[in-house]
Amino acid sequence: MNTTGMPLDLLRDWVGRTEQRDDVVTAAPLAGLIATLDRADDSTPTDGTALPPLAHWLYFLPQALQREIGADGHPLRGGFLPPVPLPRRMWAGGRLSFAHAIRVGEAMTRRSTITQVDAKQGRSGALVFVRVAHEILNAQGVAVTEEHDIVYRGNPDPGAVTPVPPQAATDEQFSRAIKPDPVLLFRYSALTFNGHRIHYDRSYITDVEGYPGLVVHGPLIATLLVDLLRRELPDALLRQFDFKATSPLFDIHPFTVCGKREAHGSVALWARNHLGQLAMSARAVVA
Repeated sequence: MNTTGMPLDLLRDWVGRTEQRDDVVTAAPLAGLIATLDRADDSTPTDGTALPPLAHWLYFLPQALQREIGADGHPLRGGFLPPVPLPRRMWAGGRLSFAHAIRVGEAMTRRSTITQVDAKQGRSGALVFVRVAHEILNAQGVAVTEEHDIVYRGNPDPGAVTPVPPQAATDEQFSRAIKPDPVLLFRYSALTFNGHRIHYDRSYITDVEGYPGLVVHGPLIATLLVDLLRRELPDALLRQFDFKATSPLFDIHPFTVCGKREAHGSVALWARNHLGQLAMSARAVVA
């Protein structure tokens, strides 16, 4: 499909749609994340423990009924998100600001609004971009603001050449090697109740979507970048975090998360694949 055949006017009718969800910060998902990130020195979370940045992604989870799940493992389209007629859906990036901590035991609310739906013709075919704005509130007010970018694309044509990602920087000041085995991907899928088959079903990802291995979750890569920052600067407060996915990472090869301090509390972060190519770039602002 190309953009000419895309029902863009229909999809843009979703702009302005809102959704509100409530949740309570429980300790068990945070304990699972601590184990998944291999943070042996972290204490067991209890009431009052502050969520680390990006751990709010463990809450407000989608809970579609089993009969409402599509062939790719995602909920069927046409609810809150627009019914984009393209099979591949990926987390393309986001921008977050952190005002104050959210703690275990607190009630919180997420207000979400679809703010943008756009389409363009890429080298591999039609692309549709959907932007969702979130506000996460607790009793003290808005704790986190977030813009979440989702990209939809078609399956590649047989024999299509995969674009080569740009080379990643090699001037990092600190880094950590990651082995993204299927257990790591399964545990993160379980923590986020993510049924997307690209993260655990090898026959689906290779035979249907044409990838060479299981895809590492975009939010997991972003979380690993923030985790690297927390290991390097354990006393710093993260105020802003922007990230953009450039190319996928797979469980068949290790990758490296990297960081470099810059001026005025800014830290450049990036994920580099086994060929030295850029998978995700990010920038953090700390206090």
